Amino acid sequence: MQNMKRLFALLSVLILLLPAGQASAKVNVLACEPEWAALARAIGQQYVEVTSATTAFQDPHHIEARPSLIARARRAELLFCTGADLEVGWLPLLLRQSGNANIQPGKPGYLLATGQVELIEKLDQADRSMGDIHAAGNPHVHLDPYRLLEVARELMARLKMIDAPNAQAYQTQFETFESRWQGAIASWEERARPLEGTKVVVQHRSWSYLLAWLGMKAVADLEPKPGLPPTSGHLAGLLDIIARDKPAMILIAVYQNDRGAQWLTRRTGITVLKLPYTVGGNDQVKDLFSLYDNTLDLLLTELD
Repeated sequence: MQNMKRLFALLSVLILLLPAGQASAKVNVLACEPEWAALARAIGQQYVEVTSATTAFQDPHHIEARPSLIARARRAELLFCTGADLEVGWLPLLLRQSGNANIQPGKPGYLLATGQVELIEKLDQADRSMGDIHAAGNPHVHLDPYRLLEVARELMARLKMIDAPNAQAYQTQFETFESRWQGAIASWEERARPLEGTKVVVQHRSWSYLLAWLGMKAVADLEPKPGLPPTSGHLAGLLDIIARDKPAMILIAVYQNDRGAQWLTRRTGITVLKLPYTVGGNDQVKDLFSLYDNTLDLLLTELD
């Protein structure tokens, strides 16, 4: 008994000697997409445990709320998703099945990136006949570095609310990220100047924020309607547009089927460029900084 008392006293002293936050459990973060998982790790660092519901090789519009994912949602203290109906096919079911009151809409543990920034491509009216549209606006905001920084600011605020003892650490880690990110933006914009005015063909409006930031222009979309795969008739109709506007490349994400893009390149000679789209999209993209670095590398190499 005496030995047990000594052991307990020793453990108590060790806990008191730990740096702030080390004695408590990490905040469990479930991100819907890899970009938000990466951002949570950048701001939360050692104080968070982060998993992603999807990978860079999955279309985030279309996954299943499997039992293993529901189990992760039950344990989450922060659910961090894109929103604007990007996950409408599976997130509502995940929320219902989780039974987790902490991550429901209106709670600090429910964070949508698109709720923190102004969206582009909003629609006044929408119905399902128009395809896989997002009436509230284009949800792919992580490819605009300025909007991403605003999302990071709100993420910091939520972590401070959920984990008040480590609030100062989140503040400091955000400020470090902000300083580094702003420096990177200046470097990226200097490098990207040759891309301004470049015309491209896209597959889905995944690239709208990226193109707007870089001053590039999409002259055609391989999808006849958002979310619908390219058809032979639609692709044939693009040949006249390509002949007229002379785009430099066709952009697709690594998770997209490139059959339609390859059909076009065989007939026009335009190169198909697969971009990582999000963290983990290729071996070089390990975090958000390398996502932007590698995306610009690929675009500039193709332009040359």
